[in-house]
Amino acid sequence: MADRYLFLITVLLIFISVVMIYSLSSYTVLLHGYSSTHFAIRQMIFALLSILLMWSIAKLDPDIWLSKIGFTLFLGGLILMIAMPFMPSSLVSEVGGAKRWIKLGVISLAPVEFFKVGFVYFLAWSFSRRIGNSSNVALKGEFLRFMPYAVLFGFVVVLIAVLQKDLGQVMVLAGVLASLLAIAGSSLIFFLILFMAVIVSFVGFVFLEEHRVARILSWWSQAQNSLLGFFPDSIASKLRVASSEEPYQIGHSMNAIGNGGIGGVGLSNGTFKLGFLSEVHTDFVLAGIAEELGFIGVFMVGALFYFLLFRIAKIAIRSGDSTRLLFCVGIGLLLAFAFLINAFGISGIIPIKGISVPFLSYGGSAMLASAVGVGMVLMISKKRVFV
Repeated sequence: MADRYLFLITVLLIFISVVMIYSLSSYTVLLHGYSSTHFAIRQMIFALLSILLMWSIAKLDPDIWLSKIGFTLFLGGLILMIAMPFMPSSLVSEVGGAKRWIKLGVISLAPVEFFKVGFVYFLAWSFSRRIGNSSNVALKGEFLRFMPYAVLFGFVVVLIAVLQKDLGQVMVLAGVLASLLAIAGSSLIFFLILFMAVIVSFVGFVFLEEHRVARILSWWSQAQNSLLGFFPDSIASKLRVASSEEPYQIGHSMNAIGNGGIGGVGLSNGTFKLGFLSEVHTDFVLAGIAEELGFIGVFMVGALFYFLLFRIAKIAIRSGDSTRLLFCVGIGLLLAFAFLINAFGISGIIPIKGISVPFLSYGGSAMLASAVGVGMVLMISKKRVFV
């Protein structure tokens, strides 16, 4: 039997999403002339589809279907991302010069969301075969062994960060890749070298696009006063930049969080959703929850994510198979990194990266893909080995 606790926690997060989307989208529906339930109904449809899809996958036999679903998501997502730049506008949605969504009638789906789940399965399957204990492997051997993955990931970076202009997704995938590599058995020195290479590459990609540089400077102009106090004056003066005049969501986000206090202003009573925080039901949903439900509401959401990750980790340990263990850990990391990057972003700790909160933010692709990932973990939970 599939892990009922993981299923129920996921369903509860999805239910919270529908309620909060209805509350937080009140200004957006007025702005665009939609009915008051426009976004809530769409989210409800995706919520029901996600729950049905998750449960249907959970009922399958992992010995037969796990690899089939995993490789289909990996190869299918990769092919679609390669083809998207060449598709006509009638088939893809383009925003800011980037084609990220494929149109399917009245809805649009982002292949990258499903590719992430497939990519995790590919890494888990491949690492369990190629990456083992590195005690008898020289550093040069580790680099040679990792080279095919570096080439593949470089290609993925071009597809996502360059063609789709979505550096946030690359950050999540890089974190999962590095973490799984460490868990699979790479040496500490190789991991540290790889980590430094990722940091250097990230900085390079930031400076490739002016809007990324502007976003970093805008974030730093807001965060510098609290951070430069730890540096000597001679260094702090060189790091200080002029305050940015660019409209910055983080200021409103932090004010919304502060306005919520401990218990919140009450469901549907938030004020920062009234035009101050644009599209608060998407990337800033945690800020909206913080204002309306307060610290208590955010704590409860965080606790649900903690227990979700705990159940995934428990299933991973009891999977009895290295591929399944790495896959479960990878799915947990996907969800954890997305949640943390978003939470740190809306609170001003790091720049906003456009990463949605799994199961909570408005959007069908991310919810469906996350449901597929959790469904595959639930599928694995039926074959657990007690240790």
